[in-house]
Amino acid sequence: MDKEEFYQSQKWKHKRAVILRRDMYLCQHCKRYGRTKQATTVHHIKHLDEYPELAFANDNLVSLCAAC
Repeated sequence: MDKEEFYQSQKWKHKRAVILRRDMYLCQHCKRYGRTKQATTVHHIKHLDEYPELAFANDNLVSLCAAC
């Protein structure tokens, strides 16, 4: 499965929603610096290309705003 297929899959869409809810729809990077910005994406901390086994691991996913 290529990246585009991965990010369009139902499994990813469900995991993305779970992570955004977990992080209360707030950018976790901005939050560390006392700023409140709405998260719009879920990012892999350890990149999907290099660590495909962590693709759905909660502790490898973080909610971020568009700027971050």
